[in-house]
Amino acid sequence: MDVNSFKTISAKPAEVERAWYVIDAENQIVGRLASQVATILRGKHKPSFTPHVDTGDFVIVVNADKARFSGNKEEDKLYYSYSGYPGGLKTRTAKVMRQRRPEYIVRHAVKGMLPKGPLGRQMLKKLKVYAAPTHPHEAQQPQVLEL
Repeated sequence: MDVNSFKTISAKPAEVERAWYVIDAENQIVGRLASQVATILRGKHKPSFTPHVDTGDFVIVVNADKARFSGNKEEDKLYYSYSGYPGGLKTRTAKVMRQRRPEYIVRHAVKGMLPKGPLGRQMLKKLKVYAAPTHPHEAQQPQVLEL
């Protein structure tokens, strides 16, 4: 068989088949969880992966409030928000952020691991994060994914 007879297959947006996965974040380290979620959202786990096409699947993360940090990150890690005005920089520790918006911790970690620009924003829309162990996506019949 000639080496030049193989064709590289490029996925087209209309041909992509999407699955739904549920991941339980309880006792998972945030960064390791986020890297695996980002891989699924991008579609790198599929043989039809194409870098410029969103070939990824939907991911539902439950128990986001029970995800943990390694080391002293719970007290040392800071989340920043800047209003654009002088003196408008707000900093919050991971501990405070977990009490106020536990879903934000996982979403923020995954967002940083996705491509920047329109393609990354489209991939992030397929991520559903919930602090509770329940979710409203039972109709999609998601598969439970063990990490």
